[in-house]
Amino acid sequence: MSDVVFPLTVFYDHSCPLCRDEVELLRRHNLEQKLVFIDCSASDFADHHEHSRGEMMRLIHGRDANGVWFVGPPVFSAAYRAIGAASVATLWGAAWLQPMWKRVYPWVADNRQWLSRTWVFSVAMTMFKRFVSWSARRRAERVAQNACAIDQKDCR
Repeated sequence: MSDVVFPLTVFYDHSCPLCRDEVELLRRHNLEQKLVFIDCSASDFADHHEHSRGEMMRLIHGRDANGVWFVGPPVFSAAYRAIGAASVATLWGAAWLQPMWKRVYPWVADNRQWLSRTWVFSVAMTMFKRFVSWSARRRAERVAQNACAIDQKDCR
């Protein structure tokens, strides 16, 4: 994946409970404002450049500050990196996992509405949210500790 220049604009389907939950999780941890979110399910949403509304509704899309487009797993990798959830970003971006993501992600995207209503997915999403929150909190704590060490302040 090429380097993302932030901010990254994430185009997502707000009509999907799974998508909405994940974007809310990202928003909550978007402390550095590296992510901008646009609902492409809105009735007034128009096609964007070379990507149609239909394409954007099917798979998550992102466009960075340089106008470079990303589709699918690279968007998740960049978004989780932006909020400091490096372990999740690494899973989405790992080269050795790309063959699996190329098969699994489109299937999940195509079936996301009914998957959102299953208890298994609900439990998995709850666990995932907790992990992401923990990961982002850990990064924020490390950043704060490093700032204290660099500035030699008493940060207790």
